[in-house]
Amino acid sequence: MRGNVMKHLLWVSPRTAVRGLVVVMALCGAAIAHADDPSPPAPLPQGARGGDAWPVFRGDPQCDGVAPQNLPEKLEVLWKRSFKDAAFEATAVIDAGVVYIGGLDGHLRALTLATGEEKWKFDRELGFKAPAAVRNGLVYIGDADGHFFCLDAATGAKRWQVTTEAEINAGANFVGRSVLVGSQDGSLYALDGQTGKQEWKYSIDNMIQCTPTVNDNHAFIAGCDGKLHIIPIEFGPPNAARSPGSRIGKPITVDIQDPTGATPAAHGSFVYFGTQGSRFFAIDWRQAKIAWTFEPQRKQPFQSSAAVAGGLVVVGGRDRLVHAIDAKTGQDRWSFPTRGRIDCSPVISGSRVFIGSADGRLYGLDLQTGHKIWEYEAGGAFTSSPAVADGRLLIANDDGDVFCFGSK
Repeated sequence: MRGNVMKHLLWVSPRTAVRGLVVVMALCGAAIAHADDPSPPAPLPQGARGGDAWPVFRGDPQCDGVAPQNLPEKLEVLWKRSFKDAAFEATAVIDAGVVYIGGLDGHLRALTLATGEEKWKFDRELGFKAPAAVRNGLVYIGDADGHFFCLDAATGAKRWQVTTEAEINAGANFVGRSVLVGSQDGSLYALDGQTGKQEWKYSIDNMIQCTPTVNDNHAFIAGCDGKLHIIPIEFGPPNAARSPGSRIGKPITVDIQDPTGATPAAHGSFVYFGTQGSRFFAIDWRQAKIAWTFEPQRKQPFQSSAAVAGGLVVVGGRDRLVHAIDAKTGQDRWSFPTRGRIDCSPVISGSRVFIGSADGRLYGLDLQTGHKIWEYEAGGAFTSSPAVADGRLLIANDDGDVFCFGSK
């Protein structure tokens, strides 16, 4: 299978519905007044999204890594759960007071956010590298055997299952009624969220190892084929007998030269992501052109997905540095050193950035300066990324520990 041919290219590591049913504008020739203005993203207003959920890998369909509420000034461990043989690469998702997290031990667990008590678990032999996604009382997740499941969020009972041709190691996302998921078989699948029926499939020439980002009725895939894929999504039934679903428009690609498994972060007209070729890109997706690139002094791949707020793009690197890049110019604003590579993706909460490292530490940094203002030593390395909801930060490590931080 194609998904098994090129696995040496990348170290495999993971990654709410878009409102309105509208027909997207065509990318070519669309007259958009602000398309030429690479203005820095503004900080997300608090309360713009519900603060009690983190339903997909990077928190929202745009995958921007911004928490919808500020965390408490002082973070303490509220609870810790340890699971034997359950190394965690997958990031937790949170909805309605429940945490959903898959482990390499073959279990997807549902834990109570307040206490960490296990509500149920769903078992698969080969385990879960992909984060789950949750919406409308349903949990969606792919496994290392290429199966994609829809489960009842209350009980863990299986509703339906779809099989792809290779491993799924990235999370799903939502657009309209559809759930989008990529596979290492090189295809992005759009499935009816209630039935699992395939609405369309988009294939590339290599693996897909990122969560599909959704913004303004477009999906974005940064692929192992060295291209950014910009995919318009249209809505409405092709005939009166069918319920409204999604269908694909005419995709456009931008050459990024190197493979990547990082999930693009979308903000306005721009998407931001790094590659295995040690370059970080800002791409104006409306014009399908590169706005700027950034390269660290030490040439190491980017596996971390970026967070975007306050005019900055923050990302971890395998050069052991947290980088903050000016969103408008691509200039390096600050960097923060850790003692290990950083595959963990940062989360921005108000004026702080939270990110884990392979050195076993979780760091809290000032967004504008990069100064360390908080640190917690967990022991095990962090590949899994933070999830923030209801005033709590959740993160898991490769020792099988799940931590919940908040204020006592």
